[in-house]
Amino acid sequence: MDKKSLLKELSAVEFAAWELHLYLDTHKCDEKALEMSRKYNDRARELRVEYEELCGPLNYTTGSGESWIKGPWPWEYKECGC
Repeated sequence: MDKKSLLKELSAVEFAAWELHLYLDTHKCDEKALEMSRKYNDRARELRVEYEELCGPLNYTTGSGESWIKGPWPWEYKECGC
């Protein structure tokens, strides 16, 4: 997958995981939703790792501080790639 596709899928999966988290706040006994939440969280974790291996850290909390500031900065990326 390319950077844009990875970010799009990661965003969708994280959105679904968050919505399930909110749902589970009021429906703690829903086993099916709990299982779905685990699957979405696992998939989000996998996508984050895949993205960071391909394109570098997503934010300053991942990787070393050095890798975060080495760049390239967001405006230095070419439109179609990492």
